[in-house]
Amino acid sequence: MVRILQLFTNEGQLVKALQKGDPKAQRYFYEKYSARMLAVCVRYLNNHMEAEDVMIEGFMKVFERINQYKGEGSFEGWMHRLITNEALMRLRTRRHIEMDIDAPEIHQHVHVESVEHRLEADDLMVMLAKLPTGYRTVFNLYAIEGYSHAEIADQLGINESTSKSQLHRARTLLQQMISEVEGLKWKV
Repeated sequence: MVRILQLFTNEGQLVKALQKGDPKAQRYFYEKYSARMLAVCVRYLNNHMEAEDVMIEGFMKVFERINQYKGEGSFEGWMHRLITNEALMRLRTRRHIEMDIDAPEIHQHVHVESVEHRLEADDLMVMLAKLPTGYRTVFNLYAIEGYSHAEIADQLGINESTSKSQLHRARTLLQQMISEVEGLKWKV
């Protein structure tokens, strides 16, 4: 694959070229952001092929809506929000977000004193991928994307208390997974 030389020295130039429908700008945009945006999609969808589809659909939305970007705030942040919404829409249409409202409450408190950086980011992403879809989605939106519980509830069509419960359960399960991994490392 031939990489396009950096033709756009700043974000403003890239946005203007995208607004004109410049194919070189679109290719540059894809090469610059595809890996990051694919990672976002994989965090939500937990399926690489489906995540690629959503990322491409998200990029198409960016190209369609580029004229709506008014230069307020970060372009990457604006694009990130569009692609995140695209991933959430895919979850909604597939009815994968099944909030475990009736699931028994997890009462076990796991205290992880210090992981001391023994776990790599990849290990944590694998653990995150193992969470049930509802837990993973709320955790991503709250802990990684920085949405409030009110915003999450609005985006997912759930109660704010359900969002809080899902986050609590996600954290508890992640703590249990970390404890198990750390316990195995200490035994080796």
